[in-house]
Amino acid sequence: MTQAPARRESGHESGNESGNESSAATFESLSPATGEVVGVFSIHGEAEVRAAVERARTAAEWWAGLSFKDRKVYLNTWKATITRRMPELADLMHRETGKPRSDVMIEATLAVDHIAWAAGHAGKVLGRRRVSPGMLMVNQAASVEYRPLGVVGVIGPWNYPIFTPVGSIAYALAAGNAVVFKPSEHSPAVGEWIGRTFNECVGRPVLQVVTGLGDTGAALCRSGVDKVAFTGSTGTGKKVMAACAETLTPVVIEAGGKDPLIVDADADVAAAADAALWGACSNAGQTCAGVERVYVHERVYDEFVSEITRRAEGLSAHGGDDAKIGPITMPSQVGVIRRHIDDALARGGRALVGGAQAVGERFVQPTILVDVPEDSAAVQEETFGPTVTIAKVRDMDEAVELANGTSYGLGATVYSKDHGMAVAERIRSGMTAINGVVSFAAIPALPFGGVGDSGFGRIHGPDGLKEFTYAKAIARQRFKPALALTTFDRTEQTDRRLARIVKTLHGRG
Repeated sequence: MTQAPARRESGHESGNESGNESSAATFESLSPATGEVVGVFSIHGEAEVRAAVERARTAAEWWAGLSFKDRKVYLNTWKATITRRMPELADLMHRETGKPRSDVMIEATLAVDHIAWAAGHAGKVLGRRRVSPGMLMVNQAASVEYRPLGVVGVIGPWNYPIFTPVGSIAYALAAGNAVVFKPSEHSPAVGEWIGRTFNECVGRPVLQVVTGLGDTGAALCRSGVDKVAFTGSTGTGKKVMAACAETLTPVVIEAGGKDPLIVDADADVAAAADAALWGACSNAGQTCAGVERVYVHERVYDEFVSEITRRAEGLSAHGGDDAKIGPITMPSQVGVIRRHIDDALARGGRALVGGAQAVGERFVQPTILVDVPEDSAAVQEETFGPTVTIAKVRDMDEAVELANGTSYGLGATVYSKDHGMAVAERIRSGMTAINGVVSFAAIPALPFGGVGDSGFGRIHGPDGLKEFTYAKAIARQRFKPALALTTFDRTEQTDRRLARIVKTLHGRG
């Protein structure tokens, strides 16, 4: 995902609606479709961020002291509140990000589903459980539980401003942490809406929102939080890590992607083309786990290209209420998209749909590129726009080799009737969908995250709950050991008996 630049700043005062102190410095959130001002928000500085963290730390003592069952009640109340107010959220997110309202409803639905899963499974995943002590320590009762870290800082993106941050926020809260959330400067209104609805349900500063530009995020990294969950570009992720390293604050990084879709010879070609186009162009292509590259078996290549071209020609990006593709949310990304298309065409690529003329000031039309060299920017760098490259491959060995040929490793997709699992297991990615697109993101029990330049750590699922905890192990002696080993009174006879036991247990290969 791509980090947004500073938005237009203004000098008048503005408070926010999350219970934080007002700040003299402000910035405006602008509609990417019209340029109109959606709202004016405070630029919280280092002192205000630290104050929010201290309030959260006090609230965390109360929140962590609740049972999993009690926290579940609060989280389910929040989930129900979001569900009832989805039309309000859809309107707000449509104005602030340009996203079609129907897409917002899908995104919000997935978010509440994740809240429900985290709330319902935290106790089972994190609660104390017995483990086997082994033969040598049979006199011990061993157990482990996962305890909350304290206060978690979440730095969210603008492209999925409720689904993505909730993937960290809900799991951190379910694990017993308080959260200080810094939304993107391109979606502060949605960020404050998230905080406001939660606070209406809980009434204590367990979840707080701080708004601002890059310096506010840096202040959160240095504020003394116990962990930072970041979603954004690989470059910004490195800066977050560097800032967090100053205080040895651990991080989970969900960074960019250049996700491939592979089409085998036995695939349902029409379904694969439909998935490739939706994965490439939904949300105007502004999806970290969206489809940016397609590798098609030579036997079905022509059929696939014909099908996706036919479908793409009927799509357009515009600002109308019936739009299926909205504007490019971050203005600077338009230049990246233009550069990638121009480079692809200059190096021998062809645009079957769209092309250089598809890039406007606010909207980019769907662009289908073929014959693009694998070392071009359009193949190697994250484009984050409604474009896709398509390449012909002789077999699945070549498809996998090319799919693994970038520094990213977030998600992937495979279309095949009989070989999907075999191909999926060979792709270097944190997640892969077979005969579907980004389906892994909608399954709360599955971990979400990548490898390489796509980051590390996981949100969602049991891994996502444990990501915001530390393991607390306890060994309790049930009866005196037959061999007393942890004493200076240990005898040679004890050592000989231990040697015989170890040989019996482990001496045979």
